[in-house]
Amino acid sequence: MGSRRILLLSMLALLAAVPAAAQEPASGQTAREANVAASAASEPTGATITFQKIFKQSTPEFVRIKVNRNGESTYDIRQLDDEPSPESFAISPALAGKIFALAADLQDFNGVELEVRRRVANLGEKTFSYEKGGVTNKVSFNFTTNESANKLLSIFEGLSLEDQYADQLRRSMRFDPLGLNDVLIRLERDLGSDMLPDPQALVPILNQIASNSKYLDIARDRARVIVASLHTAP
Repeated sequence: MGSRRILLLSMLALLAAVPAAAQEPASGQTAREANVAASAASEPTGATITFQKIFKQSTPEFVRIKVNRNGESTYDIRQLDDEPSPESFAISPALAGKIFALAADLQDFNGVELEVRRRVANLGEKTFSYEKGGVTNKVSFNFTTNESANKLLSIFEGLSLEDQYADQLRRSMRFDPLGLNDVLIRLERDLGSDMLPDPQALVPILNQIASNSKYLDIARDRARVIVASLHTAP
């Protein structure tokens, strides 16, 4: 009986060791890294919404903005002959939520028809895309009367304009300080027309202008006024 008991205990110990060995991390990988990798692999791919516009002989000719639910985004705004140059930026989670809500109104672009079937001037080809888990829905149109689609278009057109202002401000700060006030005047005008959906993103650049004595006082004062107006906006 003693020998049989020892043999049984040895077998149980061997069986208990098998799953533990199977769960050991790969060579050079810590247990924590292995757990993180396993967790990431099990998570579903996050959804993204992409807006693309191609309008030849305009400025810009190409716009592509991609947004996820957290507001993490990229934009590529250029002429068609230019090399692709996507850059990262962020929008507020609230605006990202609004974008995804409008897409949901449009069945996430799955089988929806937006184009108006009548002769309309060329306004550029716009495309909305929804991607999740390797599946992509998309719809393209030149002109639409769909209310949700036009609200979504207005947001993306506004984000495009916002990104262009950010680039113009940075370029003027570096290469044309004397022209900085002209850019700020245009920005102030478009802010007054509610054309920018997430203008708070411009505050860090405006603060840099306001605090740098190498720029004209008129530009620095205008930057301060714009920042103050954004802080008091409802």
